[in-house]
Amino acid sequence: MSTNAILIVDDNPENLELALAILSTQGYELYTAADASEALTILGELSPALILLDIQLPTMDGLQLTRQLKADLRTKDIPIVAVTAYAMKGDEQRARAAGCDGYLSKPIDKRALRALVASYVHNNDAVSGRVS
Repeated sequence: MSTNAILIVDDNPENLELALAILSTQGYELYTAADASEALTILGELSPALILLDIQLPTMDGLQLTRQLKADLRTKDIPIVAVTAYAMKGDEQRARAAGCDGYLSKPIDKRALRALVASYVHNNDAVSGRVS
């Protein structure tokens, strides 16, 4: 697992740009995918410390992708945080039931995103014995 790599999966270019702008100054290796297929291709080569995943994706939605990743021995331990405009009652529970480890609603709060990512990446460093 790459201890500071983050995969951001979102089909909206503006959302990808915003996430990159917020996280690029934090020293992470950032990778992006516009859909589930592209994400799976990247995950064939990379084991990131965290996946930030939009739920509304074309072809295969984020919850389906989460279920697939959590069922795969190679990717099951990668934390997945749903980052979504779905903010209705029950949406967080549905994301967590699909296997998401965290949930962040849009519009993205810059400080909340930085803190959330740091908590997951820091936890991965602690688990692997690395010190941030």
